[in-house]
Amino acid sequence: MADQESEAAGNVHQESGAARTGDVAATLDRAMVEGRLRIVAGLIRLTGEWELAEDCVQDAAIRALDSWPRDGIPDKPLAWLTTTAHRRAVDVLRRRRTEREKLVVLQRMSERDPTEMNSGDDRLALLFTCCHPALPLAGRVALTLKTVSGLSTREVARAFLVSEATMGQRLLRTRNKIAHAGISLQVPAPHRMAERTAGVLAVIYLLFNEGYSATDGDGVRDDLAVEALTLSSLLAALLPDDDEVHGLRALLLLQQARRAARVDAVGDLIPMDEQDRSCWNQREIANGISSLLTSRRSGRPAGQYRLQAEIAAVHSTAPTPDETDWGRIVESYDALLRLQDSPVIALNRAVAIGFRDGPEGGLSSMAQVQADPRLAGYHLIPAVRADLLRRAGRASEAIEAYRGALEQARTTAERRFLHRRLRELGGPA
Repeated sequence: MADQESEAAGNVHQESGAARTGDVAATLDRAMVEGRLRIVAGLIRLTGEWELAEDCVQDAAIRALDSWPRDGIPDKPLAWLTTTAHRRAVDVLRRRRTEREKLVVLQRMSERDPTEMNSGDDRLALLFTCCHPALPLAGRVALTLKTVSGLSTREVARAFLVSEATMGQRLLRTRNKIAHAGISLQVPAPHRMAERTAGVLAVIYLLFNEGYSATDGDGVRDDLAVEALTLSSLLAALLPDDDEVHGLRALLLLQQARRAARVDAVGDLIPMDEQDRSCWNQREIANGISSLLTSRRSGRPAGQYRLQAEIAAVHSTAPTPDETDWGRIVESYDALLRLQDSPVIALNRAVAIGFRDGPEGGLSSMAQVQADPRLAGYHLIPAVRADLLRRAGRASEAIEAYRGALEQARTTAERRFLHRRLRELGGPA
């Protein structure tokens, strides 16, 4: 079977009768990065079976590790993997041929060229299906990580801080929902594209935020942030004319560029105005600015992700904290508030005012934000107020506010940072 698959996928490089293990691993990694999602999406479209598609692609990779060192690396590794995964799916379905509906699928697969699975439309359709609004939000994020990003069930479970068995059941319920609700693997119709794209962007943004500033545990989850960034780049490649897609990619790149400077050697948080800007990733900043310029060129009014990217761009391009254009940042927050009445945006605006007009101005703006009942119990309120009081020189009030913030802090990193501020002010922790 492996020899037939190699022949079908093209000629094979021979290196003294075999390929080096390191070359095989590197080639396979590149091929899987480039084409795993295409093959999975194509198989799901043809078979309608999510687990079968994922299992067949994994099986093709395992066969490559067995065959390529012996027979040589094929000229077209991705075509080899595609053909092998397709044939594996056909074999599995043949063993189920007593099931009438599987015969229909098998007939459809036998009539299709396996290379047709390498379709951008299939990848886009898969992403939209994983993020379908009929699915629960937690299910959307989990399925996106499992199927689109290619994480194992164990890795997805770790991302959600649940057991592998619990995550397996959640994924099963989500797939069953897709089947029972008749959700098909397809790109939304043009008149539905905008609203459905917004849902996909929301899932990616949620994923990034959980990784960039986790709600539990240590406070930073690089794996989730990197997966979200990869998904945003994939979506930008699949929807090159969508300004909000490029706006989100710009935002994530500009924020991720500061990752190395956000914590010190022991993992303690470092606020932006104290970060070593030489540690910021200039390549990611340049790529983020490029995506932001692409978003601007659409000529359409700025959406929420582009406006947030505009704010991140001001921060990322300021040589020093004192040279940050806080006036532009406040203007962008004003525009965001006109788009959506969010108390969290209003809180961030109050912080920006505290830097533009001074801490007393920020405290005045904070008073209005705190009165919003939607922020009752929000854990960042006392921390923001404490920082403004500290900068205003009102030490005793700041100590009291920091102690209140400690009671509500959600992550270990946040608690260590707040303890540090209390020590700096000479207050008891």
